[in-house]
Amino acid sequence: MAHDTWTLRPLLPFEIADIVAVWHIYRIPIILTTVISLIIVRTFLHLRFPRHKITDTPPISPALPALKEKPAPSEKKSVAEKAPRRIVGGLKKRKSSQEDIKPDGNKIQVLVFFSSLTGTTEKTAKVFTEALAQSTQRLEETTSATFLQPEILDLSYIDYDEYFINPPKSEAGAQYFYLLLLPTYNIDTVLDNFLEHLQETHNDFRIDTAPLSPLLGYSVFGFGDREGWPTEEEGFCSQARDVDKWMAKLTGRKRAFPLGMGDTKKDATDRLSEWKEGIEDVLGHIATTGSLGEGVVGSGDAVESDVEDVDDEDDVLFDEQKVAQRKTKVQKKEALNDLEDIGSTLNKTEVPEADLEELELDFTTYSKKPASKAATVIKEMVPKNSPTYTALTKQGYSIVGSHSGVKICRWTKSALRGRGSCYKYSFYGIASHQCMETTPSLSCSNKCVFCWRHGTNPVGTTWRWQVDPPEMIFDGVKAGHYQKIKMMRGVPGVRAERFAEAMRIRHCALSLVGEPIFYPHINEFTAMLHKEHISSFLVCNAQHPDQLATLKPVTQLYVSIDASNRESLRKIDRPLHRDFWERFNRCLDILRERRFEQRTVFRLTLVKGFNIEDEAEGYAALVEKGLPCFVEVKGVTYCGTSSSAGAGLTMQNVPFYEEVCAFVEALNAALARRGLGYGIAAEHAHSCCILLASERFRVEGKWHTRIDYQKFFACLESGEGFRPEDYMGPETPEWATWGNGGFDPRDERVFRKGKNKVALTEKQGEVMEI
Repeated sequence: MAHDTWTLRPLLPFEIADIVAVWHIYRIPIILTTVISLIIVRTFLHLRFPRHKITDTPPISPALPALKEKPAPSEKKSVAEKAPRRIVGGLKKRKSSQEDIKPDGNKIQVLVFFSSLTGTTEKTAKVFTEALAQSTQRLEETTSATFLQPEILDLSYIDYDEYFINPPKSEAGAQYFYLLLLPTYNIDTVLDNFLEHLQETHNDFRIDTAPLSPLLGYSVFGFGDREGWPTEEEGFCSQARDVDKWMAKLTGRKRAFPLGMGDTKKDATDRLSEWKEGIEDVLGHIATTGSLGEGVVGSGDAVESDVEDVDDEDDVLFDEQKVAQRKTKVQKKEALNDLEDIGSTLNKTEVPEADLEELELDFTTYSKKPASKAATVIKEMVPKNSPTYTALTKQGYSIVGSHSGVKICRWTKSALRGRGSCYKYSFYGIASHQCMETTPSLSCSNKCVFCWRHGTNPVGTTWRWQVDPPEMIFDGVKAGHYQKIKMMRGVPGVRAERFAEAMRIRHCALSLVGEPIFYPHINEFTAMLHKEHISSFLVCNAQHPDQLATLKPVTQLYVSIDASNRESLRKIDRPLHRDFWERFNRCLDILRERRFEQRTVFRLTLVKGFNIEDEAEGYAALVEKGLPCFVEVKGVTYCGTSSSAGAGLTMQNVPFYEEVCAFVEALNAALARRGLGYGIAAEHAHSCCILLASERFRVEGKWHTRIDYQKFFACLESGEGFRPEDYMGPETPEWATWGNGGFDPRDERVFRKGKNKVALTEKQGEVMEI
């Protein structure tokens, strides 16, 4: 009987080869068929058995009926009424500033502001911000709020109007929480202007007295030195305390945590750590409840809040009894004295002679209130024991008196070694080794992004310091200049004849740093220069029209024109005056009036990304307004400091010389279209600087941009009126005119980075090093 049996056997090699061959031939149809089949099956299952939506909502209690149908419109309304409301749009009146900010979906942005003169506070602020970022991440995990990455901002490089008039608008829809880390110095710093801004904002009738009330809260930490100020009453952390007070007013008392203070030499680290823990607790409370907490608005310190409420100078007292007391005080002050009492009253209120002089020197004060007793305390602008003094001397300055300085620039050193003078020699015949660069005022009212000092010099809008006599400044700056020249005796390459000439100052550039015209006795100082036949080149920043109007003739008057419109000027010069554009235009009007009394110059510093693109027409309009004798156009010099990077300036903002040339040609064409009569007269490619001159200084087709200094002093000493043409010098050398480079053929061009010495005339076709 036969039986059929099935047995498994391994595939033979040729059979495997056949299967592989079939796969290679039909693999694409097989794959497509499989995919389509899976899609059909999945679609059928989805339609046949729909999935139920799974939510995080806890199961409904069995005691409650299940909601299987959609609620009616009326039911929707009732449900919506019970749900938390999201506030959209403008501010609405609330019963109190402590009303809860709904935390659901709330985004919190912490801004850490700091001010630093020596860099210590900046480092501390960065470490603090990094640690705070980690803490907010932990809070975000335990609360329903979202914490954005904390941002750190330097008060020296921000526009106060963007942060301290109204909170900034966040694209992410976040609410802001302000933290301020502030040191206190015994000199004027940017904090003085910051405090002035806060005070003006609070007292400005056009602005709400508490414009920062939308903030979630704020807190301030101050760094001080108890060796200098043992107690708070004597000044320990005084600026931090003042900022805390004004921020309380501007935010509607939203002090999230009490003012922290630490001694930089003893316990600042521990105090800051404690303060940070308190800030984290407050942020956690805000993230959970949306408010600063129960009790008094802000920190909850009733005594402190009460003190702020009874500030006689700044707040309105609503308590009738306090108002009556205040009226009584005013009546007593305004009451007429008997004739017998007038003598004793005058004796009691008599001001010392020295104080009278100091008050008269405060010529830029705009306050309508009479100066208080504290305001009459005059201090030095740059005390010898201050960080500013240390920073400036480290940069090569010799500080004269309490507010003046002198320094030799690199062009002086270059000219002593026969390596070329600056553009002033090509344009005006000033040998750099005979030029003294100085300033009678180290303070300035601008914070320009391209400033070489980047915050190391004082800033201010008013002269609040003691005033050194011009005689002392004049003798001091000369002695300091000669001392620095003598230090060049042992430098290799210094020429003996140039060194001998350098010991006879013939020119003075009042453009070192700060604002020379700020000095109250500037006319007396320039008169001393002229008496010794030293020419005066004075540069001002177009922010002090009253002082400019009273300035006596100088050899050449510069005005910095750093932008062609209001917004660009605000961004690049960062002026401290709120009416900076009005001041700027008043200065241009004054220059137009003085153009036939002395040589006037517009100085344009080109910064790529700030004031070059599409602004030639705007600059032409300003030239038409001021009609200067000359227009200098110079590319910005980048110093490579971290401070400049913080100000928004990098090497990318430095224009190439070809870009400066293109801008000058565009500006010259714009002036020609307006029929103003200007032309490109000279250049100094090494300085990346080009000069446009009025046709007044073109004689028989030749430019005469140089100055006859002996004629200038003769005209000045004659006592009669004279014009700039009366001391016009000889013809501008051919090598200095437009298209010829502007390097003195007597000197030798030396390239940096180990390159060989090459005469500039051999390199005219190449791009000059800035």
